[in-house]
Amino acid sequence: MAFEFKLPDVGEGIHEGEIVKFHVKEGDSINEDDVLAEVQTDKAVVEIPSPVTGTVKKLNAGEGEVVEVGSVLAVFETDDAGADEGGEEQQEEKEEPKTEDKPESKKEETTAKQTEAPKAAGRDVLAMPSVRKKAREMGIDIGEVEGSGKNGRVTLEDLENFKDGGAKKEAPAPEISKDEEKQEAAKEEKKAAAPIAQGDEERMPLRGMRRTIAKRMAQSVYTAPHVTVMEEIDASELIEVRKWAKPVAEQKGIKLTYLPFVVKALTAALHEFPTLNASIDDEKEEIVIKKYYNMGIATATEDGLVVPVVKNVDRKSIFTLADEIREVVDRTRNRKAGVDELKGSTFTITNIGSFGGQYFTPIINYPEVAIFGMGKMADRPVAIDGEVVIRPMMNVSLSIDHRLIDGDVAARFLNRVKELLENPKLLMMEMN
Repeated sequence: MAFEFKLPDVGEGIHEGEIVKFHVKEGDSINEDDVLAEVQTDKAVVEIPSPVTGTVKKLNAGEGEVVEVGSVLAVFETDDAGADEGGEEQQEEKEEPKTEDKPESKKEETTAKQTEAPKAAGRDVLAMPSVRKKAREMGIDIGEVEGSGKNGRVTLEDLENFKDGGAKKEAPAPEISKDEEKQEAAKEEKKAAAPIAQGDEERMPLRGMRRTIAKRMAQSVYTAPHVTVMEEIDASELIEVRKWAKPVAEQKGIKLTYLPFVVKALTAALHEFPTLNASIDDEKEEIVIKKYYNMGIATATEDGLVVPVVKNVDRKSIFTLADEIREVVDRTRNRKAGVDELKGSTFTITNIGSFGGQYFTPIINYPEVAIFGMGKMADRPVAIDGEVVIRPMMNVSLSIDHRLIDGDVAARFLNRVKELLENPKLLMMEMN
């Protein structure tokens, strides 16, 4: 029996996903719960298991294509009659009721066939729903348009070119002989051996995590007007406290960095400035103040920047935070973080200091309203009590959504964080 498997919502309210990789091909056998495909969502790459045991009859998308939730991803041939979810009903819907061959019916049928758009030989037209909608609005028969995208996908640019008199679908090219194939291959080898001309370009598709990052960064910048406040922090006392606590942490098998201290300082400041631990519901025009504190930790991976989340940071000690941050960051870099670990943040930290950067203007992790950036910690000359001394200084940045946060609030928040990090004893007093 045929079984149509539709792309499911993987649990985070997505409406589409990009096919990163299929683990099977058409004609392969697959067992229930075996991995069918890897799908890139807005948060992570998710493995989609097979719902049945059977043979893969058809894959309705190619790697790199974007598939909407609820659309048929694959068709299986299975021996289980119960797996045919509405298969017979779907077949009945496709079959039109038979009518007598009246002359008028035949005439109408002939006319309809003459006006039908020719389809590409042997395959359906590949196009996103938005492109199909645009084609209808432009009065263009999408079956007539030559697709320039991957696997012949029709793009919005193809529609514009077609409207301006661009190329239509060409008839299938005639078969060529083996001798002609050899001649063509020799020409291609000669081309490949030719020196590369100055000004040549390399193009690659915007896919996977990079596509997601591009989409989310543009959404943040174009939705939230950004303002960035900067400050420098004297880390002398913080270094001493960490130096004192580091051996204790090592006895517990914990690697203690400065980040847990920063998380605690930010959490204490967020208690005092609740509008920075918030979001804006644009549809309802409401400010949503979060009474919980989930810290996003921007993490550099081979695929791009990903933000795993440490939950309820206000309820955890510095040692516990150090351990949990290390674990979730390691899982993220090894592509093992679950979807639940990559969502739900109320505030985010990003650290460019580990790569040598000093000041920067971080982009808000939308729909949050603020993000804290850490720069490089280094010895620098500073003036204290009229004397120039060398101190370990750390540059920090705070980008805010100016729709909700004013500059004075941002400055006072950042000054409070500075006060707590420069006086770690005060930070200890803030802990639950």
